[in-house]
Amino acid sequence: MSRSDRLWHWLGTFVRQAIVIVATIVSLFPVYFMVVSAFKTRSEYIANKWGLPVAPILENFVTAFAGEKFLIRFANSIILTVGSVSVSLIIACLAAYAFARMEFPGKRAIFNVLLSLMVVPPVVMLVPLFVSMVRLRLVNTYPGTTLIYVGLLLPFSVYLMTNFFRTVPREIVEAARIDGASSLGVFWRIMMPLSAPAVITLIVVNALWVWNELLIALVFMQKDELKTLMVGIAALRSKHYVDIPVTMAGLFIATLPIVVLYVFGQKYFIRGLVSGAVK
Repeated sequence: MSRSDRLWHWLGTFVRQAIVIVATIVSLFPVYFMVVSAFKTRSEYIANKWGLPVAPILENFVTAFAGEKFLIRFANSIILTVGSVSVSLIIACLAAYAFARMEFPGKRAIFNVLLSLMVVPPVVMLVPLFVSMVRLRLVNTYPGTTLIYVGLLLPFSVYLMTNFFRTVPREIVEAARIDGASSLGVFWRIMMPLSAPAVITLIVVNALWVWNELLIALVFMQKDELKTLMVGIAALRSKHYVDIPVTMAGLFIATLPIVVLYVFGQKYFIRGLVSGAVK
């Protein structure tokens, strides 16, 4: 390699690393702003929005907890997240196994229609969904909102699990069938244990989306005792429109469950994304 080539190689490496560093800083800055603001007083925040707190306080967390039925809304978010992710995961795994390993009329057409639903924004379906839920008397109920979330989660979930199931060697499935395993036995004893990375990835991604979702929860959970955590934080923001530290404290608490979930699942998270994206 000539001197000129080495120079260009070094320059290219430097530019790539610089872009990665800048992108990381930009991505982490909102987290930094949330954390430092949560421990400031209102006057300190107004005087210095970006700096570290001089004397960290915990009163903002007390206000976030006590003032807006925080624990009730925290529990509502957990119920909807766990219910939606669990039901969608079961349905997606069964459907993905059928798409990946079975032959039936219209399989490709059905799969393509399912994939097309991934690009449809939820706001487009809001009015017909609300009319349907009113007729079924499922507005302001956990099952009704969970059903909507499950429907919105399924397209991506089926897509990811189908691509993952297709990577499992056919020889393993054929060997299990020779040993007398049924289709359900192959699915439960072969496919599911091998799909742990994809399953954990799906749980993390779907839980993150449901936990942070605002529009559906705002429209279909209108009673005060049924509102989710994100709806409560939005109301906190409107009520304490000058007191940003209280809002940041609420957001800080709201992010903790997702951070914990990601920390426990990070071992499989990247593996699941790569496995689901490559056939």
